[in-house]
Amino acid sequence: MSSAEYVLTLSCPDRPGVVAAVSGLLAGRGCNIIESQQFGDRAAGRFFMRVQFSAYVPADELRAAFAVLAPEFGMDVTLRDTAVKPRVLIMVSKYGHCLNDLLYRVRSGLLDIEIVAVVSNHPDLRPLTQSYGIDYHHLPITPESKPRQEAEVLALVEHYRADLVVLARYMQVLSEDLCEKLAGRAINIHHSFLPSFKGAKPYHQAHARGVKLIGATAHYVTSHLDEGPIIEQEVARVDHSHSPEDLAAIGRDMECVALARAVKWHAEQRVVLDGHKTIVFPR
Repeated sequence: MSSAEYVLTLSCPDRPGVVAAVSGLLAGRGCNIIESQQFGDRAAGRFFMRVQFSAYVPADELRAAFAVLAPEFGMDVTLRDTAVKPRVLIMVSKYGHCLNDLLYRVRSGLLDIEIVAVVSNHPDLRPLTQSYGIDYHHLPITPESKPRQEAEVLALVEHYRADLVVLARYMQVLSEDLCEKLAGRAINIHHSFLPSFKGAKPYHQAHARGVKLIGATAHYVTSHLDEGPIIEQEVARVDHSHSPEDLAAIGRDMECVALARAVKWHAEQRVVLDGHKTIVFPR
């Protein structure tokens, strides 16, 4: 059997012996640790750990070993073979900058995921998507058809065996039911640092108020609109010389960067949920 590389993430109540138990289990099976990061949240009394290692042991054997260890420490454990690319379904409306950026990063080898399909409530981005040889599904939505449309979305998630759903400027609010079914595996990009400017034309509203900072936030999707656990944020300083169009252009760039980082970190299993926030172990 050839060597494989794995990523292990875990969270558990903070107590002595967790690191020793994990490293001892791995050492006992001849595993070689490549990278190890950990964090103890004193306020919450929780411990978080990410370990990347190589081994000649099959993934199922490792999972079985951690299943025996986990109850002793109250661990929530996830193990991933790095050779298996996460399967990603992207949802988008008419704005194509985030979709285009993700497609380019995957093709150029900067983002180690497999984009399995794109779903949109508009037909506009079909040519871009299909130029990359990726399936495009146009699913129009109205208030009356929303339950049926979301059922079709969920069916596609299951059909493509998608590990992650990315809302790359998908301009529809997901229902509470769909949010719950995609909990922890759906990421959205939102124009943040503009909390007072909701609705249409937020950058025009920001310009009218003379803001000095604009930004973007990538976060996990929850039933609370734009309030899910934050994964990454990007910010830029602006001034009175920037027009609304300038702000929108700067904002698009930040949205691409923040979303790409969030998807990359999620795919590399560098993000661990901690209630309403996240623990991120960036490289």
